[in-house]
Amino acid sequence: MAFSVMACGGEDGGDGGAENNATSSSSATAKPTDDGAGGKEDTAAGDNVDPNVKLAEIKGAKDMVLVINEVKRDSSGFVTVQGTMTNEGDEPVNPSGWSGSEPIIVQTNLNSVGGATLVDKTGKKRYYILRDTDGRCLCTAGISGVMPGKSLPVFMQFPAPPETTTEVDFTLPTFATTSLKISG
Repeated sequence: MAFSVMACGGEDGGDGGAENNATSSSSATAKPTDDGAGGKEDTAAGDNVDPNVKLAEIKGAKDMVLVINEVKRDSSGFVTVQGTMTNEGDEPVNPSGWSGSEPIIVQTNLNSVGGATLVDKTGKKRYYILRDTDGRCLCTAGISGVMPGKSLPVFMQFPAPPETTTEVDFTLPTFATTSLKISG
């Protein structure tokens, strides 16, 4: 299934940078899977991410932990971040806060990781998750809740920063910010 996607970027709240708006096409596909975490979510088809690779471990609210396993630039001009979220607490966690505050993402992807961003500090640009023409994020969506002790795989796809940018700051609402190295 082919998607047309629109990339939105903007300045990093700094001292004036131009917005980065681009339109591209992607052949990214998604398939629903049973996550064992209280619902179903979309995961990137064909993702062969090694769960033993830990690029970063990020603590979030309510005892959630996000382990980033891969940050990969592809030849199509995208960066895909993949990892696993685990509820290390004693109560179910509602994912609605992870969607962020961007109206189109909140309206079409309430229970998603659509609020994630990458920040290129050198280029002073923030990159938002890609969306299809219906406003659906190219990310894990349809998360109904994460039960205690359960994990779920997540992915997020962004427009790629310039080739010279090899490190970005990753943010997801309710989680700490971390720096990630881009491979590929």
